[in-house]
Amino acid sequence: MTTYKEIFGKPVKFLSTDPTDAGAEGQVWYNSTSGTFKSVLVGVAWSSATPLISPVNAAGSNSGIQTAAFFAGGVPGQITQEYNGSGWSLGGNTNTARYRSAGAGTLTAGLMSGGINPTNTASQSATEEYDGSSWTSNPTGLSTARYFVAGSGTQTAGLIFGGRTNVSPPYGDTNATEEYNGSSWTAGGNMPSERIQHSGLGTQTASLSFGGQPTPTVSTQSVEYNGTSWTIGGNLNTARAAAGAAGSQTAGLAFGGGTGNTEDYDGSTWTTSSATLGTSRYAGGVGPMGTNSAALMVGSPGSSALTEEYNKSATVITPAAWSSGGALNNNRNLNSGAGTQTAGAIFGAPSTNGTTPSPAGSIEEYNGSSWTNGPNMVTKRTRLGGLGIQTAALGFGGYSNPPNLPNQTTSEEYNGSAWTSGNPLNTGRQNVAGSGTQTAGLGFGATTATEQYDGTSWTSVNSLNTGRNALRGAGTQTATLAFGGFPASSATESWNGTSWTTVNSLITARGFSAGAGTQTSALNFGGVIPGNSSATESWDGTNWVTAPSLGSARYGLSGDGTSSLAFAAGGNSPYTATEEFTGETTALNLKTLTTS
Repeated sequence: MTTYKEIFGKPVKFLSTDPTDAGAEGQVWYNSTSGTFKSVLVGVAWSSATPLISPVNAAGSNSGIQTAAFFAGGVPGQITQEYNGSGWSLGGNTNTARYRSAGAGTLTAGLMSGGINPTNTASQSATEEYDGSSWTSNPTGLSTARYFVAGSGTQTAGLIFGGRTNVSPPYGDTNATEEYNGSSWTAGGNMPSERIQHSGLGTQTASLSFGGQPTPTVSTQSVEYNGTSWTIGGNLNTARAAAGAAGSQTAGLAFGGGTGNTEDYDGSTWTTSSATLGTSRYAGGVGPMGTNSAALMVGSPGSSALTEEYNKSATVITPAAWSSGGALNNNRNLNSGAGTQTAGAIFGAPSTNGTTPSPAGSIEEYNGSSWTNGPNMVTKRTRLGGLGIQTAALGFGGYSNPPNLPNQTTSEEYNGSAWTSGNPLNTGRQNVAGSGTQTAGLGFGATTATEQYDGTSWTSVNSLNTGRNALRGAGTQTATLAFGGFPASSATESWNGTSWTTVNSLITARGFSAGAGTQTSALNFGGVIPGNSSATESWDGTNWVTAPSLGSARYGLSGDGTSSLAFAAGGNSPYTATEEFTGETTALNLKTLTTS
């Protein structure tokens, strides 16, 4: 009898704890703690990802891999959106406005060809190349202008095939293929039949087209290109048009296209996967995105911003998300926060508008599930700055009414049980931001003024480049990020302990938001645009990218924590709501083996 070791090359292991690395895939072990046999299995699944910045109402061009992709054009506009595996950021605008064009290549060497203009009056032959920041038009476009087209390959070895040439009858559906060498297009072998709204993947010498409408009905047919001619391949199990595509001619993936299911292609046969899209859809974008083990589905008609990731892995991915936490005891708006998700604090006058005479300004403490009322501040106030941790917080500046002192200079220290007055700011102000610790803090904004706190007194240092109210910050006294402001500002500045430097702006300008994290890894959430916002953005040290939205749109909220474990509390409405942010996590797909 053949043993497990002879099959797998390793013996069954005896372990007290489960392994944590993907190298355990296929390994069987006995867990002495649980008294069970276990293994790690490969799983397939679609999971929700961060939505597009700008929803699309018709297909644009897309291409790349799951961690570095672009989506360009579509309706509305000419914008390019770039995906880094966790969120979307804005790239350079296309030169020609169009949709239903084809994409190919990579994020830093992309290709976009064909399409139809936004007024639906003319098909396009224009070709553009992307370098990761800007598009360059190629003066020699396609030989045949067309839309409903498919593409594959690279920026220097691209392929366009099929499509529709006219916008009104007779439509002039075509089977023509064109090959791109990085500078011009030449004719390739014709497809077996005319085809529109089909999907493409692969390389210039090994491409695959599947689905679409070669006849008035949606097709299951796939055809393969060898660099010279097309031949019939295996049939899809589910007919689909304007589907998503990923992978290669011998390891391809088809998904969506009027259905939620996914199919794998091995070069001859399509197999239906157990993974299904969360939202059945079609026409997200035209072009391959990813591999047959890590793909993307983006957008769809109807102004959709939906993004989903497909993964075939021994690792289970749990996407980042906001979830409900324990409710505050008091209505709170325009307060300040400090601490972490499991040891947080929010302090200031717990009123809805900052003018209610009672109760006095107080602190509430969060343990990760519920809030506990703490002692009153010495001076009741709202619109104040805050920093530190739950047992060593600092509140400063703000607005107090009564008495009517709109620009407070007072600061107070909290030690976990009581507030004590500290030395005043040099510049009294409200809607001020803070970062750092109680003994090494930084206060900035409302004006351009910046001040450092050493645990005893405030010292004026170099000013912000852009003065603004109601901004937020994240970081330390010597490494802080300042972002947003009111009226709605997208300005972002980085502090190195001596001076501020302007860096890349927020995607969505806003003020009265909340923030968490560090100078190189931060979150910004909520705020006023001027309308209430639920938007969340993540800072990766260079750019802001989209992140999952809050459950409740609001401004004047408070928050703190890290970029992967943050809390948001209060705000203009709902005033007592708390939400907790958890970043994307991964874990091995562990399976307990049984005899059943």
